[in-house]
Amino acid sequence: MRYEDFLNNKAQLGGNHGFSPIWMPDFLFDFQKALVEWAILKGRAAIFADCGLGKTPMQLVWAENIIRKTGGNVLIVTPLAVSAQTMREAKKFGIKAEASHSGEVHKGVTIINYEKLHLYNPADFKGMVCDESSILKSFNGARKKEITEFMRKLPYRLLATATAAPNDFIELGTSSEALGYLGYMDMLNKFFKNDLNNSASRRYRGEVIKWRLKGHAEIPFWRWVCSWARAIRKPSDLGFNDDAFRLPKLIEQEHVVESETLPDGWLFHVPAIGLDEQREETKRTIRERCEMVAELANNTHKQMLVWCHLNQEGDLLEDLITDSHQVKGSNTDEVKERRLLDFADGKIRVLVTKPKIGAWGLNFQNCSNITFFPSHSYEQYYQGVRRCWRFGQRSDVKVDIVMTEGDKNVMKNLKRKSEQADTMFNNLVAEMNNAISIDQSMAFSKKEEFPSWL
Repeated sequence: MRYEDFLNNKAQLGGNHGFSPIWMPDFLFDFQKALVEWAILKGRAAIFADCGLGKTPMQLVWAENIIRKTGGNVLIVTPLAVSAQTMREAKKFGIKAEASHSGEVHKGVTIINYEKLHLYNPADFKGMVCDESSILKSFNGARKKEITEFMRKLPYRLLATATAAPNDFIELGTSSEALGYLGYMDMLNKFFKNDLNNSASRRYRGEVIKWRLKGHAEIPFWRWVCSWARAIRKPSDLGFNDDAFRLPKLIEQEHVVESETLPDGWLFHVPAIGLDEQREETKRTIRERCEMVAELANNTHKQMLVWCHLNQEGDLLEDLITDSHQVKGSNTDEVKERRLLDFADGKIRVLVTKPKIGAWGLNFQNCSNITFFPSHSYEQYYQGVRRCWRFGQRSDVKVDIVMTEGDKNVMKNLKRKSEQADTMFNNLVAEMNNAISIDQSMAFSKKEEFPSWL
């Protein structure tokens, strides 16, 4: 082996596993065509495109190309209720796709929910799309393993999400493993290190393990990510025009409610320190916080999306808010899907639900008012807000964050994670553009000319 080949293998940049596009319709925007062309040529790829940039038409066109090339079928897996919205998009763009719930496989594109994947056989498909693939790390270990194992047996794979991990780039290993590149632990050991100098991923003897990029590995890491992923927050990230994709204003307003009770042994309120104190205060102030949300919702006739985290919060909010409907874990999948779609169609004025149920993939551009109880999950906040604040939204979006005095440290943590998210995406976009520049510089468009005397 030449030393140059040895270095290339160490870089883990891989090659292309796909083919040149067979069909590229006019309804795609220019930046969408560029992303789809790259993903088809790559064969196993991830598109990290922000909310409202058209991931659904892009993944449908990708799937149609796989079908035309192989003559086989493609499976699109989505979060709950997103399958119905994907069906609407397929019909709109004239792409044959059918939803499935009981294990039946349709010719062409079959669309299912993640919860139904165990009913299907990977041998029946040539390709698979994971819509809102960031949800992978929210599943328990068994479900995530099931999805990864299913994809691993397919030649063509596509992950589509706004971001793989908005504030934790270590979680990019989940996406890499699903696509058949470096496994999660292989990625950690190659590009990261921890203070214990071992391979403990999360906890070791009760201690939380913190991984950080090796000093010399930052640029190689982002270059490696960009060998299988493309990231875009707006068309100009790829060098295209932003005119048709400009976000309205996002107005975030904090409401601090006073607790009617004090923690045991305290004479006044102080910010909660540590998870135990924060959980105690959250449970102790359920009524005060819910009454504030109800006041905000009942004082407007507009649609409102109300996010909660606890069953008690959801039940109380549904009782206190006029014209509200709750989507909760005890509902059947059919009831959940119907209520989520009814809210998207404007048939429900106030929707109450948890981020882990409805924060991924759904398009609620019809709504511009949101309430949120803060938590330490930046991804839940990001996805919850982005259901409404997305490209295509015509109104300014208002987010009312209802919190207690003790939630101030939680908000500080959310803001810190938001800065991490910006850093991660900036690095992704920068290295992506570097990779594109290198590809373009190596693509010679002119035919060589030889001197007449040769």
